[in-house]
Amino acid sequence: MARQGAKLEDRRKTAVIKLLPVFRQYGYEGATLSRLSAATGLGRASLYHHFPKGKEEMAAGVLAYAREVVSETILAPLKAKGEPAARLRAMSQQVSAFYHQGQSACLLAILSLGEADRLFHDTIKRSLNSWIEALAQVLIDAGIAPPLARERAENAVMQIQGALVLVRGLDDTRLFNRVMAQLPDQLLAEN
Repeated sequence: MARQGAKLEDRRKTAVIKLLPVFRQYGYEGATLSRLSAATGLGRASLYHHFPKGKEEMAAGVLAYAREVVSETILAPLKAKGEPAARLRAMSQQVSAFYHQGQSACLLAILSLGEADRLFHDTIKRSLNSWIEALAQVLIDAGIAPPLARERAENAVMQIQGALVLVRGLDDTRLFNRVMAQLPDQLLAEN
């Protein structure tokens, strides 16, 4: 029985991974059951078998998976030992990879609109604060005063998010890549 539960959980995780691009591209309202079904290769009945609460549970699963990936790939380098500049460069590289060099939209931004905001606001807020706090701590480790470290960390996340919006609006990933290349030095710059 435990093996069957593990298989079901593996299939659910596989489905969540396939659902992520649908929510990234279409948002919560645009992620129709037809699109979700097509992305996973699962019929509606199978989707509801894996996600009994429907689309809300699918989106929650996608958010949880994205948070796990971000924790392992983006936050982990920030929390690792080592020189602050190296930790920031590692984070920038991982952020670039996570957003496919600017080609993918931010799931948190997409799910902070419309009905999804009501459903996931607290989760999104916690995720953004975790990133900002991890960034700020690296800057504090570099000798920057805590209030300024927090401000710079917030500004960094704003730059990343703004760059992702510009990429979508202008069809130019160079903007995102420029921000990611310059960010570590900007964060550590002397006043």
